[in-house]
Amino acid sequence: MRIEGYYYNINRVFLGSVLGPLLFIIYLLPLGHILRHYGIQFHCYADDTQLYISTRPNISLPPSAVKSLGVIFDSTLSFIPQINNISRTAFSHLHNIARLRPSLSQHSTQILVYALVTSHIDYCNAILCGLPNKLLHHLQIIQNSAARIITHTKSSDHITPTLIQLHWLPVQQRINYKILLLTFKALHNLAPPYLSELLHPYTPSRSLRSSSAVLLSVPSFRLSTMGARAFSCSAPRLWNSLPLYICQLDSITQFKSQIKIHLFKLAYTL
Repeated sequence: MRIEGYYYNINRVFLGSVLGPLLFIIYLLPLGHILRHYGIQFHCYADDTQLYISTRPNISLPPSAVKSLGVIFDSTLSFIPQINNISRTAFSHLHNIARLRPSLSQHSTQILVYALVTSHIDYCNAILCGLPNKLLHHLQIIQNSAARIITHTKSSDHITPTLIQLHWLPVQQRINYKILLLTFKALHNLAPPYLSELLHPYTPSRSLRSSSAVLLSVPSFRLSTMGARAFSCSAPRLWNSLPLYICQLDSITQFKSQIKIHLFKLAYTL
């Protein structure tokens, strides 16, 4: 995959064993030491280890898009193939749910939508931060269609009251919710170190009234199309826009509740 003049090869090493969870972990333990010794970046998952190796452009051209953990990464990070894939899958499930809707209660329909449609919209949606509204609108259409099926709302009726009734955050705010939740976890040692290391507290050059506020430093970036979308930039920017009382919360349960209320009010100007 080519990004900003560099080629990135993502090699997936599938690992399976009948040893059982504990013995399997012991079996894999030396792998991390070997990869670190050779300077190879990697991620270990339950049944899969991914190796990340970057090289300069050469004669052999890599594929224009790769799939990693169910997410399609294209060479320009536009995520158009990923959004198209979500749309195809979600509308296929919505079509089947709509056919069954006369025989289902509203509660049962909601369960099906959450399991088969909303899960696809929310899966790894933090990577969609900063995408143009015209792309995110495709996902919003999916959510709107799901809301109409659940509530029997006509296509001619305005969808906003229905979304408010269901207490659903719009797609853009769902993305912001995910990023803010990851930020909270990173600041409270509940996230992997590679995320926590991307966040740094803001230190003003002189003493200000806001010095005691829990603010994060927003790093400078070269490309507004990609740099501003990085977690290291988008997370501090969203975090600094929160009310102070939310930033000072220590309980993740309270943070989830308050952040949803805050984003809900912003989305629907309540």
